[in-house]
Amino acid sequence: MGAKETKEKMKHEVSQNENMEPDVSEKEQMKQDVSEIEKTETKCPECGSKKLINDHERGEVVCGACGLVIDDNLVDMGPEWRAFDHEQRDKRTRVGAPITYTIHDKGLSTMIDWRNKDIYGRDIPARNRAQWYRLRKWQRKIRISGATERNLAFALSELDRDSSRLGLPRSVREAASVVYRNAVENKLIRGRSIEGVVAASLYAACRRCNVPRTLDEIAEVSRVTKKEVGRTYRFLTRELNIKLPPTSPVDYVPRFASELGLSGEVQSKAIDIIEQAMAKGLTSGRGPTGVAAAALYIASVLLGERKTQRDVADIAGVTEVTIRNRYKELTEQLDMGVTL
Repeated sequence: MGAKETKEKMKHEVSQNENMEPDVSEKEQMKQDVSEIEKTETKCPECGSKKLINDHERGEVVCGACGLVIDDNLVDMGPEWRAFDHEQRDKRTRVGAPITYTIHDKGLSTMIDWRNKDIYGRDIPARNRAQWYRLRKWQRKIRISGATERNLAFALSELDRDSSRLGLPRSVREAASVVYRNAVENKLIRGRSIEGVVAASLYAACRRCNVPRTLDEIAEVSRVTKKEVGRTYRFLTRELNIKLPPTSPVDYVPRFASELGLSGEVQSKAIDIIEQAMAKGLTSGRGPTGVAAAALYIASVLLGERKTQRDVADIAGVTEVTIRNRYKELTEQLDMGVTL
């Protein structure tokens, strides 16, 4: 093949490729179509309202302002069966539990049930029970392999124990587990006790989830001192770059009021007192639990549900002297005619 024929063939291939590419107008139209699709996902294309309603019974997405049906092919991702109690749900579900960070293997592994029954609920013959015992033993060994997994298994069991004693919700346990896992991945555990890092992770998770617990409460349920919990907490927040907002006295009011048996009116009044104090800068440099306790004490006196200073101090974990000092500061600066 000559050089001239080769050159003509290359020109022919280039011209074919150019014909295959869409022109500028087609590209612009494609961009407009994509942008229109993106817009309809966030707001109504007719009136521009962002109030979109998902009607799962009809499988439609409807604009709440003008009534336009934006999508009539909504897929329901939920189960097709219904359950009215936990027993029915356990029987009808066909998949396992969701991934959780509170288990060392995130709940992805399987385990052999401790009950000596088969899938149909029939008892396993006595001659096979020794075999099933050995299988369970090996299964436990397989689930935990390596020093890191052993560390996580022990630490997360400690975390679950401490969380149960503090009455913390599931969200806090998940957040604390993530903090501890990050500490393990960044090799921050070496030279520190597992219990101390667990307690510090739990304290950080409580602050992140706005479920306030004091260092004294964390140290009481764990096997370490308050000083070690605080030191480890500061180390983790610095090394993991965890940004947490300062604890507000308002966060402690509902729990203290509930334990003292005070009404919602007293809670609202105490929160109002704290907000006034924060506006005037009276809470700066003061412990949030002491301010919350003093505000609750003042509110209980004003609304006729008076509690003794000792009762409030015991619940808040502060001294009566602290309550009296915060009480005097608040009443004098906020002009409240309340007498001890």
